[in-house]
Amino acid sequence: MTSRLVAWAGALGVVDRPNARSSHTNVTPRGGGLAIVAVTVLAAAVAAVLYPSAAVRLAATVIPAVVIAAVSWIDDVRTLKNRVRFSVHLAAAAAAVFVLGPVHSVDLGSFGSIDLGAAAWPLTMLWIVGLTNAFNFMDGIDGIAGITAAAAGAGLAAAAWLLGGPAIAAVALAFTGAALGFLSQNWPPARIFMGDVGSAFCGFLIAVLPLAIPAADVPRIVPVAVLAMWPFIFDTLFTLVRRLRRGENIFQAHRSHLYQRLVIAGWSHRATSSLYGALAAMAAAIAITPLLNPALRVTADRAAAALVGGCSLFLVGLAIFAERWRPSTPAS
Repeated sequence: MTSRLVAWAGALGVVDRPNARSSHTNVTPRGGGLAIVAVTVLAAAVAAVLYPSAAVRLAATVIPAVVIAAVSWIDDVRTLKNRVRFSVHLAAAAAAVFVLGPVHSVDLGSFGSIDLGAAAWPLTMLWIVGLTNAFNFMDGIDGIAGITAAAAGAGLAAAAWLLGGPAIAAVALAFTGAALGFLSQNWPPARIFMGDVGSAFCGFLIAVLPLAIPAADVPRIVPVAVLAMWPFIFDTLFTLVRRLRRGENIFQAHRSHLYQRLVIAGWSHRATSSLYGALAAMAAAIAITPLLNPALRVTADRAAAALVGGCSLFLVGLAIFAERWRPSTPAS
């Protein structure tokens, strides 16, 4: 489906043209994320028929995600104002949380748990809207969004299955397959880009899927999504704070993300995307380990803590090192 979108998007003129802030040098069609949307929605419809008891929760997950995708597609075709897109993100997140409920607590395993109390609603909204936009911000080089979406989707599929949510596991698995299918056309050198229609959809779906399983198990699956997305989350937060400290307009396009600094310093798209994908897959595997074998909970929790801290320091250190040892001709 993605390969067919290459010619279709090109014929419509929905393309990315290189500019001073681009990480690519060729005019490339965008909107490949439409294939991910289509496959995921079809899978959700089938899952709703096979598991009627989960139909409402599936609808509350997928319908707002489709609204996000629709508005993002309009933004791909003709640019929308930031406040319009953000308003839709807030409305979609509110609709999903209204039906599914907010995250009331987060299970940290051997480290205890966090009771969100009165902050449950605003923090859940922040999680959904924040990840929706963070995923969009991080979709700036070939392969990075597709490989991370596949890693996170696989982790959520495994966790949902182990926690007794087969309908959610099926949707997450289909989403993973769709991300891999898209990646076949987006792996460097990319023939098509995901576009906002795909990146916003992916970020929203990964954030909301954990809320769709039975409420009692939500605290146990949320850490899987957070850990799998940690490289994206940290890169976004680090860059946002750094730009705010510099007094920059955070809504203006830039090349300040850590992954972008690696590319500017000479790393290839392939190497950078592989690094982020490997970190996401490793984190997802660690997160589901206690669900597979409770006896390994303490070990897994320590590994997760080490990965979060180590991954953060590693990405910052790697970007600094790469910039200082930048070759004369940056890799494309």
